[in-house]
Amino acid sequence: MDRALKARLQARFGDIASGPIRQRHDETELRIPAGAAPDVLRALHDEPEFGFLMLSDLAGVDTGDHMQVVYHLWSETTSDWLRVVADRIPRDDPRTPSITFLWKGAEWMEREAYDMFGIVFEGNRDLRRIYMPPDYTSFPLRKDFFLPDDAARSPGGGVRHMERSHAPQGAPAGTIRRVKA
Repeated sequence: MDRALKARLQARFGDIASGPIRQRHDETELRIPAGAAPDVLRALHDEPEFGFLMLSDLAGVDTGDHMQVVYHLWSETTSDWLRVVADRIPRDDPRTPSITFLWKGAEWMEREAYDMFGIVFEGNRDLRRIYMPPDYTSFPLRKDFFLPDDAARSPGGGVRHMERSHAPQGAPAGTIRRVKA
């Protein structure tokens, strides 16, 4: 853990951070409001005491209540990876500024988060589906995504939540065993 990095982050972004700066093993986490992402990330990229020149990953997250965008950054100024969490993006209209002005490779990562979660990155010049067909209307990694039910197990068609399991209809008694915790 690089405690000096935590101190520098606290001094520079303590008033912007939306939660405590956390450290675990070789990773430091900074939570910020989504609207502050461009300014914070520009400072992390441009200011010599940070020098986070490499964006290794960008991911969308659906917490069930709101959306997040998580940026994983690397710098030669520290042994820690930095995770920046742009937090509290509303689920009904998830929008956040693009960071392609800092890292050109973010364009594809933002497209993936858009395709899987529906997060709109304002300013991304090529925000379109990357995995799903262009006419697909849903976002597969959202918590409320539904899959068509397996016809053999369906009590009359419809859909079921992909994470909700249920016993097969008409299974003989004793076939299904419940384990008590």
